[in-house]
Formats: sequence, structure tokens, C-alpha cells
Amino acid sequence: MRLVQLNVHPLKSGAVRPLRSIDVRPAGLRGDRTWMVVDRDARLVSARDVHRLFHVVADTPDTDPTVRCALRLRAPGLPDLHLDEPTRDPEPVRLFSLDLRAVPAGPDADAWIAAALGRDDVRLVWCDDPTRRTLQPGFSRPGEHAAFPDSMPVTVASMASLRQLNDWILERALELGEEPREPLPIERFRANLVVDGDDPFAEDHWAALTIGGVRFRVTKQVGRCVMTTIDPDTLATAKEPIRTLARHRLADGKTLFAAHLVPETTGRISVGDDVRAE
Repeated sequence: MRLVQLNVHPLKSGAVRPLRSIDVRPAGLRGDRTWMVVDRDARLVSARDVHRLFHVVADTPDTDPTVRCALRLRAPGLPDLHLDEPTRDPEPVRLFSLDLRAVPAGPDADAWIAAALGRDDVRLVWCDDPTRRTLQPGFSRPGEHAAFPDSMPVTVASMASLRQLNDWILERALELGEEPREPLPIERFRANLVVDGDDPFAEDHWAALTIGGVRFRVTKQVGRCVMTTIDPDTLATAKEPIRTLARHRLADGKTLFAAHLVPETTGRISVGDDVRAE
């Protein structure tokens, strides 16, 4: 197996940002999901509810070497916004059922993100200390932590599994007399790591991965939500891939695709690295 894609999402639910290489830290890939949009009640605002977040492009010096600040935000029809790491005191925020703390980015950032999303009740916050968040009991160990991912610090997806899923989607469309759609791209699943070279859904049985000398523990499969049904370019929604995953990959009420990881060591990984599964 090899690592064929490497992605981060500096802004949670923002556009996927591809990389050639990145440092792996205990909290995951450096800079991944460290910024987040919240509403006036300090609760997460994600692309599940506000699809336009997919069109907000957040870059850091890792994703674009021309960036000279902590975060550059771009969106259609707006001037670029350049942000340094904010220095305000952390405030309570809510990520699903988790009570966390984050640093407000300030009124200029709030006004920009409100214009980008077409809402006046949103704010931008930054995770200054990911060690404050502990991970899900039963799937993590003491001291393991992350910034703002839904669950675990890192996700990995398999191109072999995607090819199988797209075959299933095509078969289902033909069964129902529907016009076949273009195959889904792997970006629909917003994985940090994309690998190729193993059997479809071999990841169900992995216990660990070693990539470029960095070891990751596999904690569980990823339960997919309706976000995967949103086309990140057109923002249109459809039934796939949830319809087909529910037919072939349903377990305990969850439709499964990809796997969650926790870094067990640190280091640098790059596209093209060998991947060893255990």
C-alpha cells in the first residue's frame, strides 16, 4: 500500500486542502480542524446545515507557502481575510455534545464569515490548546486529544473501497432504472489520509498503520452522515452514497466508510510513502 492523498481542513467543514507532506502531532495532522464556526449560542455550525461552508477556502503556510499569517480565508465575492492567531481568552463552545473552550477570532473575522455564509449569527473561533479535549472513552487512551474533528484526530480512506462503493452505486442505479451518475470522488469523504493497494474494506480489519515511520492506531470505522450526500462544488444534495452504504455497510444503525486513527508516534508523512497495515 501507498499513501496517495494527504488532506487537511484548517477550517472545520471548509474546503479540503491537499498537501504533499505534513507533520503528524499527537492531536493529528498539523493545522487540521483547528478553526471552527459557531452560532450565537456558541454551538458548531457545519456544512451539514450551511452548505456554503464548503466554498470557504482556508489556507495556512502548510497548505500554501505564500501565506504569511496563521490563516487566510477566501470565499466567492469577498476580499481575502488574513488572520493571526488570536490572543483573547478562551470561551465555552459546544461541539455536538462536547463542552470545549476556544479563542474568539474577533469582530473582523466574525463579519467576514457572516458575509461568506449569509448569516448574521455566526462567529469564528480557534483551538489554542487541543490537550483540553479528551477523546471518546472506549476508543482512546488517557492523554489522547484533538482540536475540532467530529471524533478522532485522523481519518483514513481506501481507494479500493471507493471503487467497490462506486460499483455498488452503479448497480443500484441500474436496478432502479435511474440514469447513472459520475463516480463519487474520494474527497466526498473528507479523509486526511487516502491509501491504495489493499482489498476493498480491508480497513475493517486493520489494528494499526505505519506511514513514513509514523504509527497510527485504528480505533473504529467512521459512521457517515448526510454531509457525504452534498456535492461540494454545486452544493446540491442527493441520496448517494448513504443509500448504497445503508444496503452494504450498515452496522449498529451507522453507514460505515473509512476508519478513525489516533497517532501513536510523531513525524512527517508524505504522499508516496509506503503504508504497512497490521
